[in-house]
Amino acid sequence: IAARAAAAFMAESLGEPVGATVGYRIRFESKVSAQTRVEVVTEGILTRMIQDDPGLENIAAIVFDEFHERHLSADLGLALALDIQQSLREDLRIVVMSATLDGEKLAQFLQAERITSAGRSYPVTTMHFPARRDEALTFQTKRCVEEVLQKHEGDLLIFLPGQKEIRQLENALQLSIANNENISLISLYGEMPIEKQSEALAPDKNGKRRIVLATNIAESSVTLPGVRVVIDSGLSREPRFDPNSGFSRLETVMISQASADQRAGRAGRVAEGWCYRLWPASQRLDAMRSAEISQTELSGLCLELAAWGSSDLRFVEAPPSGVMSAARELLQRLNAIDK
Repeated sequence: IAARAAAAFMAESLGEPVGATVGYRIRFESKVSAQTRVEVVTEGILTRMIQDDPGLENIAAIVFDEFHERHLSADLGLALALDIQQSLREDLRIVVMSATLDGEKLAQFLQAERITSAGRSYPVTTMHFPARRDEALTFQTKRCVEEVLQKHEGDLLIFLPGQKEIRQLENALQLSIANNENISLISLYGEMPIEKQSEALAPDKNGKRRIVLATNIAESSVTLPGVRVVIDSGLSREPRFDPNSGFSRLETVMISQASADQRAGRAGRVAEGWCYRLWPASQRLDAMRSAEISQTELSGLCLELAAWGSSDLRFVEAPPSGVMSAARELLQRLNAIDK
């Protein structure tokens, strides 16, 4: 979703179609041409590009956007790019950026200049919407939506941990808005068909007020027009390594303060906005999101390093040695790597 949206925005700014100066490349789909100068790719595609062309011929710079999300593929891509810069391409430029980044720490790690921009945003009023005793998330969110529709104008963006919670709230809200023809209910998550994604990223053609139910894909990577109110569950679904099974599994966890700030900021893109948080004001959040490399099973990373020919790379956060040993042992048992 994010790659398509970013490419479309830049191409529109140039008055060109996607695939001309600006294109994109994602899994199973690409829109590039001989004249493409800016290519927006997913982090996994970047790793494939580097593995296929370690010299990165015809590439002058790599920009890692939304790096605060700390995906494993982003950490790997940065480590590979730094290795290329040090050994093959001193002229390769690397830019790492995010609105909620620990910039000073990262600048020291990269030995890079730090550039800060205040950006443009409107003030957002943040409130905590209390749950009733033993109230499920779906019904707390439904109450909050009904109150917001009465008090505020503009579209609503609701952050939920996953598709299950989106479907549950969608079903609950259908009854509330059944008689209101001026409200449109829309879902947004990564596995949606392309046409449905495009629908969520554009204003309603008939001018209806939209309620967008989204996973954290809408946290920082894409901008939804018309959003004036954010309702934040404070939850996301993230991979966690289970040492008992040796595999990663998705767990529902509280977001970090950086993520909460990102989500609230979605309400202040077009005008003054409001953010309703569905957790107690007394609850403290971790400052930053934990890096995926420290939380998940690493056989995929281990295999990429074997293909690269070296595990001596500079990671922002080094992979845990015990998890890496278990990953190597698994790959050896599968005959994916030798000893």
